[in-house]
Amino acid sequence: MKLLVVDDAVEHARMVVEFLRASNAWPDAAIDVAATYEEALAALLGMRYDVVVLDYWLGSRDGLMLLREVREKGVDTAVIVLTGRGAEDVAVEAMKAGAADYLSKTTLTVENLERAVRHAAALRAGELQRRQAEAALRASEERFRALVENSSDALLLIDAEARVTYLTPSSTRQLGWTPDRMVGRSIYDFLHPDDRELVGNRFADALRNPGRAIAAEGRLMHADGSWRIMEGVAVNRLDDPSVGAVVINARDITDRRRLEEQLRQAQKMEAVGQLAGGVAHDFNNLLTAILGYCNLMLDEVPREDPLRADLQEIRAAGERAAALTRQLLAFSRRQMLQPQVVDINTVVQQLERLLRRLISEDVELVTVLAAGVPPVRVDPASVEQVLVNLAVNARDAMPLGGRLTIETSSVELDDAYAITHATVRPGQYVMLAVSDTGEGMDAATRARVFEPFFTTKEQGRGTGLGLATVYGMVKQSGGYIWVYSEPGRGTTFKVYLPHAEQRTAAQPELPGRRRTDEAHGWETVLLVEDEDAVRALAREVLRRHGYVVLEARHGVDALRLAERHTDDIHLMVTDVVMPHMSGRDLAERLSSVRQKMKVLFMSGYTDHAVMHRDLTPGSAFIQKPFTPETFARKVRMVLDSEPVGS
Repeated sequence: MKLLVVDDAVEHARMVVEFLRASNAWPDAAIDVAATYEEALAALLGMRYDVVVLDYWLGSRDGLMLLREVREKGVDTAVIVLTGRGAEDVAVEAMKAGAADYLSKTTLTVENLERAVRHAAALRAGELQRRQAEAALRASEERFRALVENSSDALLLIDAEARVTYLTPSSTRQLGWTPDRMVGRSIYDFLHPDDRELVGNRFADALRNPGRAIAAEGRLMHADGSWRIMEGVAVNRLDDPSVGAVVINARDITDRRRLEEQLRQAQKMEAVGQLAGGVAHDFNNLLTAILGYCNLMLDEVPREDPLRADLQEIRAAGERAAALTRQLLAFSRRQMLQPQVVDINTVVQQLERLLRRLISEDVELVTVLAAGVPPVRVDPASVEQVLVNLAVNARDAMPLGGRLTIETSSVELDDAYAITHATVRPGQYVMLAVSDTGEGMDAATRARVFEPFFTTKEQGRGTGLGLATVYGMVKQSGGYIWVYSEPGRGTTFKVYLPHAEQRTAAQPELPGRRRTDEAHGWETVLLVEDEDAVRALAREVLRRHGYVVLEARHGVDALRLAERHTDDIHLMVTDVVMPHMSGRDLAERLSSVRQKMKVLFMSGYTDHAVMHRDLTPGSAFIQKPFTPETFARKVRMVLDSEPVGS
């Protein structure tokens, strides 16, 4: 026990100390004495006491003034006020100032002083305990809030009628909905119609089984209108008074599902390739015997014999079968290659005359070959066959004529690109692109375009092995092929072939490459892209570089967003081909009302094809796929460029 006696009357202070000593309650108590206001203030600020016995009068100032001052400075020591006056108003004033008790000097005894000190010490202990409990509760709430608000999963509470009663900030980050737009609405309002029955059955299971974790998967609508695949667990805590809801913990697995689909597609192509290769190998053996014996018989049959014409038909059919077999072997990557270090531009130039003969007269052939493209190690014959197959395929897609464009360039596929394309290894590549202005393909056709024997041509036109052969040759050469197409907008096939000598050491910074920190900004950018994965990547790059980002999934959405945004929009980054409205039409409509806004177009088609078909020459353009660094530099370059007409 540590006590402080404050009294300007020395004799009375000594009496209070003697009374405290006379009590057997605190035989080892440490008792200090302060005779002035200043001494008492210094003691209370410099030392922690359990109880202070404070005289009401301290010279020119009273003890309550001291009590109020130390309380303002955070001292919570229990205080007993003593006074020679017996008025009740003093007691009331003392208790209001924060005193634990009040005693009159005229009736002071050892017993009532001991009782008052015990009472004051008990009050202080209780107050300390209460504060510690409150602090522990606040710390617990802060930990819980930190966990909830920084969780990567969406956390929602719904009632027995499936109405949302609470959602965490992480839910807003994942789904885009703010609490005021989601709370009070049924979770089924956000579910894809095809998933409502399955999720409804799982929710009914949760209601029937309190406390049991029920797993479910379904598509929820994002605030931007897209569907996100959510994997969740629901636990019925309706009977728990502290919760009173069904707790849903869900995470967005849309990207994971897309990568799994890419991996399944790659595995399917690999399995089909193995099957095709095995069949082709055995079939080749049969054809060897068939053609061999056919040729032997032709050597023995006279020219005038009627059977000779039949044998020649058999041989021709066998040779066609052998050609198909070679294509199957190419798809399955079992053909014999003779790789060489070649200049891809030279291969294109040497093949250009043949390609002009292959395509019809109403198809214009354009070559755009980048200077200084690094050499690649490939079989030149395989590259020629790839070009021929792609050119023939493009010709067939343009029955009324059009433009066939062959382009080359040096590109970098970085880690960010590889994450969203399961089979790609990051590195430096030479791109060989073949673009047409033909009919284009929908998503279902693009998903199967490299499968053997898959064709959209009518019966009798093509075997369905042309693009499968291209796929096999590119993969066997260590490369990667990617197709970009929209119905009615033509098609671009991009072949990526690794450099002949990939640097193993750290890549030196290329001349002219600016550091990424130079690409930072502060401006407002309107991002318009209908492909969720591309929009998410571009948004993240822009935000990391300091820009304010406004997102839209298509042109109509962008127009509404721009109308609501009253401040400046410094740059619009937009895809060229989108539903509802093209990027060019969107730019023309917005530029008429926001004349200072600059525009950067992006597309999976090559820049040459886009400039000749969709954009005016000189428009700012970036080609997909792009690296984050390239995108950030391009945005900064467009923002820093002089306005058109200046």
